[in-house]
Order: sequence, then structure tokens, then C-alpha cells
Amino acid sequence: MQLNSVSFIVPDYDSGIAFFCDTLGFDLVQDIDQGHKRWVEVRAPGAQTSIVIARADGPEQRAMIGRQGAGRVWLFLETDDFARDHDKLTRRGIVFEEDPRVEPYGTVAVFRDPFGNRWDLIQRA
Repeated sequence: MQLNSVSFIVPDYDSGIAFFCDTLGFDLVQDIDQGHKRWVEVRAPGAQTSIVIARADGPEQRAMIGRQGAGRVWLFLETDDFARDHDKLTRRGIVFEEDPRVEPYGTVAVFRDPFGNRWDLIQRA
């Protein structure tokens, strides 16, 4: 078995696609109109696991936008060149919460996506 995909709650599909594809550089794998909703799937280049962008439906789901990790970093964007990708993301509008730091496991910095979720940009040691 392997983890095939995870869902990611957003206020609307197009803002999710813009963040993942335009800002992070993910590939749009599928965008299928299902009438009342869309099946939108994105994936980092070369990755096997995808993210299914899910539009919040109703007040309970809207309240969870940006809170899926309960305020903790819960998404880890791994890079093979931290400086390059930190610079690229900064130029694309990402605001990091901290300066890059070196930990025993690698170089890392935390940022928030436009929805409020916290991410690590990380280059493994």
C-alpha cells in the first residue's frame, strides 16, 4: 500500500489551483467538473502522492480552512536546493515566518499559505 492522495480544504478551487500551481510549481493533474463540485488534483513534479483540492462546503468546512493542522506545521515541502527555492517562493509572494535555520535533520523555514496553513520548506541534511 501507499498513500495516494490527501485532501486540502480551500475557499474555492481556483485559488487552490493558483497557490499550488502558480506559487509552488505543482502540476495540475486533473480538473473534472462534476456539476455541483470539481475533482481537482495537483502533484509536485516527480511525486507520487497528490493533493485533492476540496472546496469547503458549508460553515463547518469553511471554519476548517487553514486549520487542518491545528496551528502546527503539517505540510513539508522538501527541496534539493533550499536557497534556490526559498528565493523563488519569496519572489512569488510567500512570506516566511522566520529566517532559515539549520537543524540536525536539515535546513528549514516555516511559511503560511494564503489559507493559513503552516508549511516547512526543508532540505534534508
